[in-house]
Amino acid sequence: MERTMSWDGACRAHGGSMMAEVAYIGGYTPDTEGSGPGITLIELGSLARLGETPASGPSFLAVHPVLPILYAVGESERGTVGVFARADDGRLSPLAQRSSEGTAPCHLAVDPTGTRLAVANYGDGTLSVHGIDGSGLLTDTWIFPYREGAHAHQAVFGPDGVLYVSDLGADEIRRYLVGDEVVPHPEGPVRLASGMGPRHMATASGHWYVAGELDGTVRAYDAEWREIHVVPASGSGERNQPSHLEARGELVYVANRGPDTISVFAGPELKPVAEVACGGAWPRHFAIADGRMYVANQRSDTVAVLPLKDGVPRPAGELFAVGTPSCVLPLP
Repeated sequence: MERTMSWDGACRAHGGSMMAEVAYIGGYTPDTEGSGPGITLIELGSLARLGETPASGPSFLAVHPVLPILYAVGESERGTVGVFARADDGRLSPLAQRSSEGTAPCHLAVDPTGTRLAVANYGDGTLSVHGIDGSGLLTDTWIFPYREGAHAHQAVFGPDGVLYVSDLGADEIRRYLVGDEVVPHPEGPVRLASGMGPRHMATASGHWYVAGELDGTVRAYDAEWREIHVVPASGSGERNQPSHLEARGELVYVANRGPDTISVFAGPELKPVAEVACGGAWPRHFAIADGRMYVANQRSDTVAVLPLKDGVPRPAGELFAVGTPSCVLPLP
């Protein structure tokens, strides 16, 4: 079921100008081999569609930690990064757009200080890091091309101040020091298992977890990036291409494309806890908010809502229809 509510009606329902629980959905648009409208704003809980902002291929989104600013990649051959202002009611207004300095950017992240934006360009493996000024606009750029066959897939600012970038094509985690300048880590990248195809990663309780898109695994590492456990991401026996991974406390969540499930493990031993249907086809990304998991099912044109019980997702209760979704971003 889908509910639609006008801007004015949504604001009146909450007695003010800004909804308490909202999220942005990004995805592929007709010019980027998808069917989505751009960036969609929804109210969590009710799933009311609150508005849409045109954008080309906004396959991944990020918000500034302090300023009312949203950033979006434009995943195309000539990759872009868009900057949008967020109004009190959640509506977006485009402020600026610039090159991502690579092809097919698929992920971006803002550092905790709000002064750097890292962009992973999947197509040619280039990492670009952009300075952010006091208004949220992008300034200086550091560009790190990589060798042929590289596919940068995710950028994560670690709790140690290091920028980590998963490289699916090179089977490694690249590392960069971020300060007044951005420079490669003196110890170089972390080499992972050959043929793994690291896609998304997360850290919790002093451990790192990485989803292997090419070998269908989840791997756990200690703080020194020594592999300590490896398990199949899905127990279904089907060919699997894991996509997104998150770690929360002692639980690790992985989206499985092929089996179309969400797996839950207890870390760091990666003991299986549960595996449930994702509520659609080809779960590209998910987010957890307000006691629910919101799964962007790219090939079924829906975001599925999976209630959580003791941290474990249950079968989808509701679906929100939106073309080729690939990212769900609840506001913090």
